[in-house]
Amino acid sequence: MQSKITNKDALYATACITRQKNFARFLQEQHIAAAIFEDTEDRRDPSVRYFTGHPSDALFIITAKGDTVLCPWDEHLAQVSAVVHKIVPLTKFSRNPIAAAQVLLQKMNVTDGSRIDISPSMPYPQFLRYVDALAPYHVLCRENGSHEEAVRMRTGKDAYELQCIREAAAITDTLINELETECRNGTIHTETDAALLIERRCRELGCEGTGFTTLAAGSQRSYAIHCFPPYTAGEFPAEGLSLIDFGVIKNGYTSDVTLTFAKGTLSHDQEHQLDLVQQAYDAALELYNPGIPVQSAAAKADAVFSKAKRVMPHSLGHGIGLEAHESPVIKPSISRDVVFTPGMVVTLEPGLYHPVAGGCRLENDILITEAGHEVLTHSRIIRL
Repeated sequence: MQSKITNKDALYATACITRQKNFARFLQEQHIAAAIFEDTEDRRDPSVRYFTGHPSDALFIITAKGDTVLCPWDEHLAQVSAVVHKIVPLTKFSRNPIAAAQVLLQKMNVTDGSRIDISPSMPYPQFLRYVDALAPYHVLCRENGSHEEAVRMRTGKDAYELQCIREAAAITDTLINELETECRNGTIHTETDAALLIERRCRELGCEGTGFTTLAAGSQRSYAIHCFPPYTAGEFPAEGLSLIDFGVIKNGYTSDVTLTFAKGTLSHDQEHQLDLVQQAYDAALELYNPGIPVQSAAAKADAVFSKAKRVMPHSLGHGIGLEAHESPVIKPSISRDVVFTPGMVVTLEPGLYHPVAGGCRLENDILITEAGHEVLTHSRIIRL
């Protein structure tokens, strides 16, 4: 494998190689000669990083024989980060991924007439260009193909991924504690103060950055599920219910939490809302166990709210990893065939929102284990 991976990164390299071997086996079983992945500015695909470790724009080709080639925009970054057999700079093909695929498939000895999988998210004009350029092959652009197999593989985290997610979760907990401390002592005055504390401190603690734009909403804006704009110069935490939703990235893997600040004397409706969200969280957590349909956990939370004649306007949770939102989505309408399995890392985030009372959400990251579950982050409702 061509890369500059050091001994301390052996787990990282081993993980990439194992994923590539498992995926090549899938291609063999499906009689697919090669799969092409593109991670570009207008069409991101985290599976490129999943298979190769490379964190930036690139074309990635893997064959059923297990041969791998990465064609990166940034050759120097790829030489440091990528775990592949061969690296060929995209500049050799005038930064044209289709031209690169045309040449590289031939060099990888993929025989004419073979089936080649490209992403089902490919825009139709781009698909036609691939068909024209790869005329000797049978180009497939389909659902339930190899690209969705890559997404399925990513739902169960391996040892390296869990190491990264645990590190992200630990840093997240540190930031939660710092947010609480600084809100209590009055150091944080505004939504911007809170958001920028996270932006600065996560990098000081070794993160790549935030997993998504931090959402900080004082009590006047917490009625929105995702406040817009993400944060302002408004007071934070303000009298009433304030929310902050954030995640941090460690080696590509993000956390995702939301905590509620309940400040001052609350109304009956606000207290009831806090109580319902905590009840839903506690009830659903009991079902975050292997073999249980994810639908059941979502239905349990909804039942808590329904009894109080309230409705949660979003899903109960979702997978996390290289993306802040991955499979599965935890909602009542999902098939009962989708069950919690060991290695999944998913959020649990019941929430209620009201135009006058404001919003409350409690979100943590949960690892499904062989024996049950492990709560990785420790977000909470903080009373001030």
